[in-house]
Amino acid sequence: MSEPQQRRPAAFRLDDPRIVVTAPGPPADPAPHAMRVVPESDASPIAIGDDNPPRRRLRWGALFWSAASGLVVLALGLGLTDLVETLFTRSQPLGWLGLMLTAAAALALLAVLTREIAGLRRLAMIESLRERAAATLISDDRVEGRAIIGDLLSLARTSPRLARARVTLQSNLGDIIDGADLVRLAERDLMAPLDREARRLVGAAAKRVSIVTAVSPRAAIDMLFVLLTAVALMRRLAYLYGGRPGTLGLVRLARHVISHMVVTGGIATADSVLQQVLGHGVAAKLSARLGEGVLNGLLTARLGLAAIEVTRPLPFAALPPPALGDIAGDLVRWREQRNGS
Repeated sequence: MSEPQQRRPAAFRLDDPRIVVTAPGPPADPAPHAMRVVPESDASPIAIGDDNPPRRRLRWGALFWSAASGLVVLALGLGLTDLVETLFTRSQPLGWLGLMLTAAAALALLAVLTREIAGLRRLAMIESLRERAAATLISDDRVEGRAIIGDLLSLARTSPRLARARVTLQSNLGDIIDGADLVRLAERDLMAPLDREARRLVGAAAKRVSIVTAVSPRAAIDMLFVLLTAVALMRRLAYLYGGRPGTLGLVRLARHVISHMVVTGGIATADSVLQQVLGHGVAAKLSARLGEGVLNGLLTARLGLAAIEVTRPLPFAALPPPALGDIAGDLVRWREQRNGS
């Protein structure tokens, strides 16, 4: 049995008249001096991209809410206008009083919207700064590192507790060359005192939740207190690290914290830490109510640790992140002392 002959590689033009493309199998009528090209059977067609971008479809939900919001604003405006006109028809002083109250309400609304927008922009700046710092730790870009230091100093300018840290950081900038080392230096100088205060805030909130849920007679009171403590803790941590969230900013911050806990498995981590801590004979010393208080305190502590990572303008690189096990150990030891006394 003879092996099929293999043709040596050759170059040819696609418009050469001697090139004949045929189907697999023996040629029906071979032309003299023709070069037969047989396409492979398993060759897949080449996808040709469309130069025209896809047309954006109309979002009916966004159109509905935009139109509904516009109608509500128009209705409020017409209602206020009718109210002021009615007051003027009743009495001139009442009309002027209604007009001044309307102007004061509009001015207050403008101030609230300005504060909310400023808070959202500040949270976005902190998030962008953290992402830039994480990228600089990998790229070691010196120019970007110095830019991050400048933004951090501008962010920490309003914090009195960082006055000495800012001076120390500025005096050591000339000795650092690498961008990653600049980020680590800024973390050690600026974030260390803030991390200690943040850990204290989280531990205090966890203890408060543990106390209230241990002595509270109803579960509704427990849930309400845990919710209020979590919201207050996230706000205080955001203010500590330089954020100034308003109501909308706090909602966005809570969404980021919950997403971070879901991604990192925060609830499962708290459960495993609780089992590990209570597994060393401590569970027998705590009543069921005290154990429930410890669990709620640990969940609050885990939410606080997630809020630290979300509100912190720098990622943890030079400094170790606060661990849930330390707060859990302090909380359980504190509970043992109260139970023993």
